[in-house]
Formats: sequence, structure tokens, C-alpha cells
Amino acid sequence: MRITDLMIQETMIMDLQATTKDEAIDELIASLNKSGRINDPVLFKEMIYKREAESSTGIGGGIAMPHAKTSAVNEPTVVFAKSKNGLDFAALDDEPAHIFFMIAAPEGAGNTHLRTLAALSRLLIDSDFIAQLMSTDTPAEVSALFDAKQEEAAEKEAAKEKAKAEKAAKAASEAGSAPQQTPGIIVGNENSEDFVVAVTACPTGIAHTFMAEDALKKKAQEMGINIRVETNGSEGAQNVLTPDEIARAKGVIVAADKNVEMARFDGKPVLQRPVSDGIRKSEELIRKAVNGDAPIYRSEGGSNVKEDGASANKMSVGSKIYKDLMNGISHMLPFVVGGGILLAISFLIEQLAGEDNPLFQLLQTIGGGTGAFHFLIPVLAGFIAMSIGDRPALMPGMVGGLMAVNSNAGFLGGLAAGFLAGYVVIGLRKLLRGLPKAIDGLKPILLYPVLGLLIVGAISYYVFDPIFGSLNTWLVDALGNLGTGNAVLLGLLLGGMMSIDMGGPFNKAAYTFAIGVFTSSGNTDGAWMAAVMAGGMVPPLAIALASTFFKSKFTEQERKSGLTNYVLGLSFITEGAIPFAAADPLRVLTSCIIGSAVAGGLTQLWSINVPAPHGGIFVAALANHALLFLLAVAIGAVISGLILGLWKKSPTVVK
Repeated sequence: MRITDLMIQETMIMDLQATTKDEAIDELIASLNKSGRINDPVLFKEMIYKREAESSTGIGGGIAMPHAKTSAVNEPTVVFAKSKNGLDFAALDDEPAHIFFMIAAPEGAGNTHLRTLAALSRLLIDSDFIAQLMSTDTPAEVSALFDAKQEEAAEKEAAKEKAKAEKAAKAASEAGSAPQQTPGIIVGNENSEDFVVAVTACPTGIAHTFMAEDALKKKAQEMGINIRVETNGSEGAQNVLTPDEIARAKGVIVAADKNVEMARFDGKPVLQRPVSDGIRKSEELIRKAVNGDAPIYRSEGGSNVKEDGASANKMSVGSKIYKDLMNGISHMLPFVVGGGILLAISFLIEQLAGEDNPLFQLLQTIGGGTGAFHFLIPVLAGFIAMSIGDRPALMPGMVGGLMAVNSNAGFLGGLAAGFLAGYVVIGLRKLLRGLPKAIDGLKPILLYPVLGLLIVGAISYYVFDPIFGSLNTWLVDALGNLGTGNAVLLGLLLGGMMSIDMGGPFNKAAYTFAIGVFTSSGNTDGAWMAAVMAGGMVPPLAIALASTFFKSKFTEQERKSGLTNYVLGLSFITEGAIPFAAADPLRVLTSCIIGSAVAGGLTQLWSINVPAPHGGIFVAALANHALLFLLAVAIGAVISGLILGLWKKSPTVVK
């Protein structure tokens, strides 16, 4: 497949009018939407900004490559655009971007499409090619340039493969054996003894992964250093490093923005940097790796290699705690959503057919206390522990969480057990460091599991379970006995928190609190679930209402996107409002916080209870006051929608 099969001329923008990053993204998405290559501009924009939040796709050298892989894409497409004056895209080199490639890849994109996108990424390392692109005036010239360049690259690759095969055949003939297929190509100087290995990976695995690979190979060849690069792209790991290559390497470069398999590098000097450094700082990384100027990686007891001086110590204590907590919550959420929806359906069946109905009993068993919900706290604790202490901490963390469930220490006890298990394993790793190397292999399979479980289990049994069990009982009783005024204030707070950052720390803190009370009360107290669910439904509904009734304040694309937010809001998917909040944070966030707080407070004023942790309107029928719950959401959404519609400025028309 040619690159121009994806980079169709009808989507190209030869004179981009945008002057800001947000405007550029909107203009590129509008081209995709106009050509019918995407089906949900709001979701696609959300995924674009999600990728931008991880690291800027302004890769430097005047190039920006915003990209996303999502179900919002109908056909894999690359939108090419040029800006004569350039604009600030938060590029890695702080220079303005002039050339843009917006990559839209559907979920489950075929291997051919992904390889074509990888080929595109590799071409953009060539500065001469970029200069040629800048001189083009028409879409036809762009297509012709890419076709010629891809044909040239294919010829070079074929010649390289032929030379490699001839060399292997000659070596095999001299050895009197059949030629062996090598697992990957080593680039560099065959006479050099300097050899390094590298792994490149970015969250979507579309562009940066392969650009970093090509940059490292190109720079290694210039430096006369041999290198092997493994890529972790959308197709999975390619050119996987062999144990022999890792053993021979003087150093390891991990240029990745997502987790890669690290245990194989135990005992090697490892540089761990963002994938963007693999593109822009390839020479520095290769030189450090060859000189062994990197921390020695130890796989036991730590989830990540210690970063070198350029990146170390950037994470504060609070950020570290939040990261570990989010690791537990993200792994717990599938159990919450899956078990919660099945529980909600079971409650509905109970209302219609009674508690003796076999389907009610089945769904209760699968989703309830002996099914998915039984794993909430153990999974939370286990993956908090694993984030801190790597794999050896998983088992003691999960057991500590299970003990919290069985002893009524509940959510708080599970949190404490998770953090305890992680740091116990780190402590054991330091304590046992002086043991003979002959028994190093016994540490992860015997010493850490046994000692970690004993310590965590004992502290949980004698300290955490009694303390948090009593605290939990008091908390549930106190919340149950709150006066109406105090309950409304707490409902206002929880509802408002759901809109402060729409999926961020405040949102997750409110939702986690409600889940904790919900599980501690035996999945019956859904008062606080009502507050956070109402608060979380308001932002996308408010966006939808404002874009419907204040049309002049929104662009045509925003109005179309606003329609999608009706569905997202009713489904309790707060993140649907993120693209609008990113474009106008002050007005959108302020208006949504006010409406969400009102909705949360009303649920408590009217004593609403929703016995399901997720589902939005689809579980509203389970509420003790279903119509009042929907009214609370509607009032909050209308208030936010009115504030936003009246406050928002009309869009500037670019001519």
C-alpha cells in the first residue's frame, strides 16, 4: 500500500488558516469530518487531546503529527496540511510548526495500514524531504513527492535485504550449513565492537515509535556504532531483542512513553527516556549507552528502571502516591463497571419478578459479593502494591485487600494494605541485598512472597483490620445519620468535584469515596453514588444543551459534536466534555462545576439512593426516587447550559 492511499488529496490543506494549536487541531478534524473519514468528531478530538496530554506531538523540525486510534475513525487517513507562517504547537524544540500530519487510525486497523503509517513516520526524519514538502503548492505535488520517496525507500530496502541475504548465504556456505535467518537487522559498522540495543514505544504505536527507531538507527550509523532496535507499535513488538543481543550490548536505550518488558534487562545499564528523546536526542542516548553511563537496572522490587539524571526526581511524593493509587483504581474499574451493571440489572429483575427468580440469583452471584464485587478491594490493593514494588508485591497486596474485605476494614483497609505491601517488598529488597548472589534467584520466587505475605498479613490482621473496621463502621453510621443540611453540603462537594477535572484526580477522588461507602455498606447505600453520578452526567449534557440552544456561540463542528454529548451524558461518561473544556477551560469548567454541585446537592436534599455504581440513565429506574434523580440531573444540566451559553463568546470566523 502506498502512503498516498491514506493521504488522500481531498483532505489536504495547502494553506492552513489556524494561528493556534487548538485551531489547527479543529481545522484538521474538520477536513476529516467533511470527507466522511470519521464518524464521531467529538470522540476523535477527545482521543487527540488525550494523546497530546501524554506528550506533545509537535516533534520539532517544523513538524507536528497529532494522531489517535479510535472507533471514531471510519477509514485510516492521514491529513496533510501546511502553514505558511507556522504556529506554536508546543513542539519539543520550541520552534513553530509548519507541516502537519493528522493520523486517524481505526481500532483494529489492518497490518498493511499500520506498516504504511510507520513508513510515513520514517520519511519525516529526512530534513531534505521536509524542505521539498515545504516547497509544494498543490495536493498533486505532495502526492507525487511521497510516491517517489516511498519508491526510493523501497528500492534501498530491497538492496539492503539482498546484500544481507548474500552475506548470510556466503557465511553459511563457508561454514558448510544452510543460511540462518537473523531475527533483526543490526545497523552500524560491522567492524566496530560498540553495540547497543534499544526499544521504542509510544502510547498509540503509530508514529513516534518508528520515528525514534529510524532516528536511532541513522545516528548510530553516522557514529559507527552497531545498534538493534525493537519497536512496540500497534502491531505489537517487532524485531524483538534476543537474549544474546541483550547480553552482548554495552547498554540499553528504552525510549518509550508506555510500559515495555523490562525484566530481561536485569543487570544492564539502562537509559529510560521519553520516546521524543529517541527522535531528538538520539546521539546523546547512544553515546551514554555505549559508555555505560546509565543506572544498572534491577528487575526485582521496582516497577521501573531508575531514570538517569536528566529525568530523575521529577515526580513529587504526592504525584507518586497518586500514580500508584490510579494504577489500582484503573485495574479495579472494569470490576466496578461490569459487576455494577449486572447488579443493576439484577435489582431491576428483582423488582419485576422477585428475589426467587433464577436470573436475579445468577446475576447477583456473578456481579455481587461472591462475584465481581468481591474482587474490587483485592484488585485495588494488589495493583497499588504492584505499582510500588513490581510483581513480587502483587500477591501480598491482594491478600491484604482480601483480608480487609473479610474483616470489614473495607476500602480504607484495602488502600492501606496495598501501599504497605508495595513498600514492604521494597524494604525486603534492601534488607536482603547483602545475601550471597548464589541465592538471588530464590528472592522473587521464595523470599519475597513468603516474607512479604507474612509481614503484610500480620500487620493487616493485628493493626489495619481492627482500626479500619471500626473506622468504617463509624463512617457508614455517621453518613447514615447526617442531617439534611450536612448531607446536602457533602452532595454539593461530591457533585462539584466530578466536574473540576472531568476524569482527573478530583473526579476520581469523589468517585472512589462513593464506591468505598457503597462497598462498605454491603452495596446497599447508594446515596453518595447518586450524588457523583448526577454530578458526572451534568457536564456533557450541559455542553449538548448549550450547543443546541445557543447555536451562534458554537462552530458548526462543535454543534455537531454537541449532539454526541447527549448520549455520553445520559450514559454517565463525563469525559465527553473534555474537548470543549480544553478549548475554553474557564467558562466550561466554571459553568459545569456549578451545575454538577447543584445536581449532587439535590440528590441529598431529596434523599435519593442509586444502588448501582455506573450506568447513568440506564440504572435510573433502580433509584428509590427515579424521577427526582432525573430531575436533579436535568436541573443541574440546564443551569450549566444556561451559564455557558450566556457567558461563552461567539467563535471568530477565519476568512
